Amino acid sequence: MKLGIVGLPNVGKSTLFNSLTKAGAESANYPFCTIDPNVGVVAVPDQRLKLLGDMYHSKKVTPAVIEFVDIAGLVKGASKGEGLGNQFLSNIREVDAIVHVVRCFEDDNVVHVDGSINPLRDIETINLELIFADLEVLERRIAKVSKTARMDKTYAKELQLLERVKAHLESGKPAKTAETEDEDELALMKEFNLLTYKPVIYAANVSESDLADDGASNPMVEEVRKFAQGEQSEVFVICAQIEQEISELEDDEKAMFLEDLGLSESGIEKLISASYRTLGLMSFLTAGEDETRAWTIKIGTKAPQAAGKIHSDFERGFIKAEVVNYRDLLEQGSLAAAREKGLVGIEGKDYVVKDGDVILFRFNV
Repeated sequence: MKLGIVGLPNVGKSTLFNSLTKAGAESANYPFCTIDPNVGVVAVPDQRLKLLGDMYHSKKVTPAVIEFVDIAGLVKGASKGEGLGNQFLSNIREVDAIVHVVRCFEDDNVVHVDGSINPLRDIETINLELIFADLEVLERRIAKVSKTARMDKTYAKELQLLERVKAHLESGKPAKTAETEDEDELALMKEFNLLTYKPVIYAANVSESDLADDGASNPMVEEVRKFAQGEQSEVFVICAQIEQEISELEDDEKAMFLEDLGLSESGIEKLISASYRTLGLMSFLTAGEDETRAWTIKIGTKAPQAAGKIHSDFERGFIKAEVVNYRDLLEQGSLAAAREKGLVGIEGKDYVVKDGDVILFRFNV
C-alpha cells in the first residue's frame, strides 16, 4: 500500500511524515522545503503478531507495511508548473490513496501561504490543481482516441466516456464522483489513472487542545467533516506536532503519554485504520518458528489468491488451506491443540479469507 501525503505549504505535511517514518524529512516554516518526494516505509502496528510470535518463539516477526510519500506543498497553479507543481503531481499518480493534510489551527508563528486559515478554501485549491492536471491527461487521450473512434466501436465507447468525464471535471467535480454505465467503463476509469479518481483521507491538523475531544469543539474540523462526508471520504483528527513528539518515545512511554492526553490511540494508528478501511484491506497471518508475518490483502480475497501473496507457486499449486482464528490459536496454545478441539478448518479454493485468519497453505507444483 502506497499513500501520498499532500497539502498546501506549511500545513504540517512534513511534520506528519517525520512522525510517521522518523525519516527526518526537512521541516521548516517556509514553502517548498521538501523538494524531492520523501519516501518512508511504516510498519503497521498489530498486537496479534507479537502474541503469536511469542507463542511460536519465532526467529522473526514481520508486520505489514505502508509506504508513505511526502509530496512538496502544492500551490495555486501547480498544474501549470507554479511552485514545484508538475513533478509532484506525477508523484501522486503512483499512490493508491491520497492523505490530504488540512490546517485547522491558528498560529501566528506559522505563516499560511494565503495569509489566513480557511480549510475549505485550502481543500478547493488542491482539488482544483488535481482536476486541472486530470483535464490535461483527458485532453491528450481524447486527441489520440478521436482518430480511431470513427472506425472502432471500442474506441468510440471510450471517447464517449472521456468526454463525459471531462465535462464532469470542468464542472469542478472529482473523477471519482462521475458515473460509469458498466464494468467496461469502470475498468477504463481505473486505467486512466486520474488523480481525482483516487480515494482521499483528510487529516485535520489541529492544536494540542483540540485533540482530547477529537476536534468536536473546532468549527474548522466540522467543516472538513461535512465536506468529506459529501464525497464519502474519511477524516481523522491529528496534531502533527504531538505525533512527532510521540514518535520519539519508547512504546511504554507512548502509552503513558497518550493516556495523559486522554487518547486511546495515536494519530498514526487512526491513519492506518482509515487507510485499510478506505482501500478495503485486511490482514491474514502466517505463524511458525522461523517467522510470524502479516500479509495485506483485499477484503473478499479467496484462499488461492491469498496464498499467491506469499509466493506465486503457492497459488499455482494450491491444494487446501488449514485455517484457524488467531484468538482460538492463542487460547489453545498450539495448532495441534486447536486441531484436537476442531477449531482448524480445512478450506478449498472458494474459501474467502477473513481478517485475523492464521493460515497454513498446502500446495504442490
